Amino acid sequence: MMKMNPLLLLSCILILSSCRTSDTKQDLGGIRIVSAMKNVMWKGELYSKIDLDTISNEKGLYGIGPLAYLKGELLIMDGTTYVSRVVSDSTMEVRVEEKASAPFFVYTHQEQWKESVIPSDISNLSDLEEYITKLTLEVDVPFVFRMKGTIASALIHIQNLADGATVSSPKEAHAGQVKYPLGETEVDIVGFYSKHHHGVFTHHDTNFHLHLITRDRTMMGHLDEITFDKHQPPVLLLPEGLGH
Repeated sequence: MMKMNPLLLLSCILILSSCRTSDTKQDLGGIRIVSAMKNVMWKGELYSKIDLDTISNEKGLYGIGPLAYLKGELLIMDGTTYVSRVVSDSTMEVRVEEKASAPFFVYTHQEQWKESVIPSDISNLSDLEEYITKLTLEVDVPFVFRMKGTIASALIHIQNLADGATVSSPKEAHAGQVKYPLGETEVDIVGFYSKHHHGVFTHHDTNFHLHLITRDRTMMGHLDEITFDKHQPPVLLLPEGLGH
């Protein structure tokens, strides 16, 4: 039997280990990315890639993603982990849970924020994305942002895949998804923005991914649509030193 040079063997092990690590977790300028949305949608990787109790309970930590096996939605806000699950077509359950896991997730630590009120002519998500893009034209790395205040209306969803279901397409991944309309209410929103991560933590047709939670913490989910109140626009919070 041919013997392999020990140094060559060690090099191979390190290279393979590095490849597995980078496929699972990337760290880009403080934004940490675990796996990818496309791995869930197209490869059916519904199982846990990260246990949130290993990263949460830390002031200034923010993160979003779906619950493992697409059984709900996840939001870490200032170190607190919120999990939302479908109860019925009109009701949901939102709980603080340390032990939750995700098939893909994006998170970061951010404590210093720059606040500004969005212009009154920003009325929906498309307007918001364009506005944030203009504010951060020279920023080429992913970043977190927040919003807080009163909205006129919104539509959020929660993933609710059937037990034992398999996934090989976005259509199959969204089976069982339940949408919840919101009226005028006070909310907090956490979003992650990137021009280069379509299919990783944003959908292919947008540069951001947002989760909304009501101020009373009874409703939370992935944000699909929103209408801002032009008479009392919400506050936008960007990381201190980012953009203009």
